[in-house]
Amino acid sequence: MTADPDLLDELLRLAAVSGVEAEVSPDPPGARARWSTAPLVLIGADQAVACLRARLPRRPRVVLIGFAGATDPAFNVADLIGAENVAVLPDAEPWVVDHLATDGPSAPRGDGRTLAVIGGRGGAGASILAAGLATTAVRTGHRTLLIDADPLGGGLDLVLGWEQVGGLRWPALAGADGRVDPPTLLSALPHRGDLVLLSFDRDELPGVPIEAMAATLDAARRGRDVIVADLPRQLDDAAVLALQAAERTLLVVPAELRATASAARTAATVAAHCENIAVVVRGPAPGKLRAREIARALGLPLAGTLRPETSVCQGIERGTAPTADGKGALAGLCRRLVDDLMGTTSKAAAA
Repeated sequence: MTADPDLLDELLRLAAVSGVEAEVSPDPPGARARWSTAPLVLIGADQAVACLRARLPRRPRVVLIGFAGATDPAFNVADLIGAENVAVLPDAEPWVVDHLATDGPSAPRGDGRTLAVIGGRGGAGASILAAGLATTAVRTGHRTLLIDADPLGGGLDLVLGWEQVGGLRWPALAGADGRVDPPTLLSALPHRGDLVLLSFDRDELPGVPIEAMAATLDAARRGRDVIVADLPRQLDDAAVLALQAAERTLLVVPAELRATASAARTAATVAAHCENIAVVVRGPAPGKLRAREIARALGLPLAGTLRPETSVCQGIERGTAPTADGKGALAGLCRRLVDDLMGTTSKAAAA
């Protein structure tokens, strides 16, 4: 990230020597789309203050870089923008080449796809949809990670019936630095078969550490096929990171006038971090609002609708995960949404 042509030429040369492909952005707005997913970020000294003003979320593997003399003023904000290192050229050239090669093509990469779910208002049913999506993804053959990133959501372990399943929760990952071995991390989390869950410790209510979210997303992209993230309406830095990594965000909106008004504010906030947003409308509709009318009012495409299913709520009370049996309206919607995410067509949909 630099608008300095001389620095850009030098960095592209070093990238070529390292055998890596560089994506170039002149400023923070241009870098937002890849900020959370790039394996390494080099911030030119000329963009240090701009990054501070842009309030980009903190993430691991950020290097502040520039020519001797040009980096001096930037030293003052290096810590504030989350830079782990400051590289001064030309002396740091060997170190930069080595650092680029370490995070280059030789490092194992995956193509796990991320789906974010967020409620248009409190109690919208986003957690049930997220759990249903994760369960469905596993049932259709995808290795899946379900991320509970909403501290006030009640706990996805309860939705799945996994409160007694052992494994690490968010507090144990507070010191993660982004270089966690994916198989090691995923095997340490609560899991059954191909479904892995990362949720909260019920003894305390911390926020999600940004470093832990970055490490988890990185590990999941390399070790899972599908990542489903249940996010809070009040976005913290970790939730922003997940939104930036998401291929799609589903906004769950009850079919009510006030819920639609609340969802409009949430959608505007989400849109700053993820362009691909769609609406899932949940019934019943006491005022006879139609799902397409709600989607049209929000200016977003309609991903699907949900009608009340007593069996789903009863199953959760008994410790049965949503869509576990693959039957019902929720299961059908989740199957289609997972197929859309993965670019496939299920046999049920084809039939």
